[in-house]
Amino acid sequence: MRISVVDAGSNTVRLAVADTSDGVPLPVHTVKWKLRLSERVQSDGVIGEDALHRLVQAVAAARDTAHTWDAEGPMAFATAVVRHAPNRRQVLSTVRAETGIRMCTLSGETEAELTFLAARRWTGWSAGPLALLDIGGGSLEVAFGHGRLPEFAVSLRLGANRLTREFFTTTDPPTTEEVKALRRKVRHQLRDVASRIRWENPHTTVVTSRTFQQLARLCGAPPGRSGVFAPRFMCRKDLRTAALTLAAMSATERAELPGITTPRAEQSLAGAVVGHTAMKLMGLKSVTVCPWAIREGVLLRYVEDGADWWSGIVRDARDTETTRAPTGPLSVVTSN
Repeated sequence: MRISVVDAGSNTVRLAVADTSDGVPLPVHTVKWKLRLSERVQSDGVIGEDALHRLVQAVAAARDTAHTWDAEGPMAFATAVVRHAPNRRQVLSTVRAETGIRMCTLSGETEAELTFLAARRWTGWSAGPLALLDIGGGSLEVAFGHGRLPEFAVSLRLGANRLTREFFTTTDPPTTEEVKALRRKVRHQLRDVASRIRWENPHTTVVTSRTFQQLARLCGAPPGRSGVFAPRFMCRKDLRTAALTLAAMSATERAELPGITTPRAEQSLAGAVVGHTAMKLMGLKSVTVCPWAIREGVLLRYVEDGADWWSGIVRDARDTETTRAPTGPLSVVTSN
């Protein structure tokens, strides 16, 4: 059986088609559409007509591609850029009306749980007590647990794109004071979460997301052509050096560095500051880079828990959209 999942993030809409015949989501086909959605939203976070039109087109293309590959679904979700949009209900209803796809938004803690599951399945039980860090465009997810799902999961509004728009607006490269102001905010927002991770003392810490993957490549990790099974690690001291290097360069110059792509060059510095600050506060000298993240987490939960699980996610998301305001700066879930 083939299933598919669509992830609408700050920069891209991604489709993953997987074969689940053996109980593991083996990749069959992946494709992405570069929307740069976070750059197209209005100053108040509202997703305007042009951005919404592009999102609808991408979801429709993902739907058609999934059907071409004989995949069920797709299961479709949007992350922080839509989750925090004041008009998110209109966005989701328009996507459904135009494409027939019931896209939902996931809470930050649900994103952390699903990404943690993907990291756990990738690293295996030998990883022991596991911590997870995931930097997206709009948020940073942190989780910790001993088992399949985390016992502790948080979501903070410390996404690389969000912070770039907030702090690096005057010059390129930014001023020293702008970088210091960003680091102060990250330290303040991460203080309590970092204390929890230090107290838990994880045996293994895994990082996911394109931001971390590109930073790891800049720090000397093997390139993508080495394959997904090549071990990849990132040391805190190397990330500190990388952050200093990125701070001294313009976005155009950063795009010439190993691993840094042009679309993510501008936000790479904010990602490096968040990553290094988190590792320092949490007492982490090195982290393992995991190629699986939230999309694989969705596929795994579907394989392991069945279609009813996703139906429950969509139902809960619909109820949340109707009854609650957007998630605040910090969301926490503790599982028993």
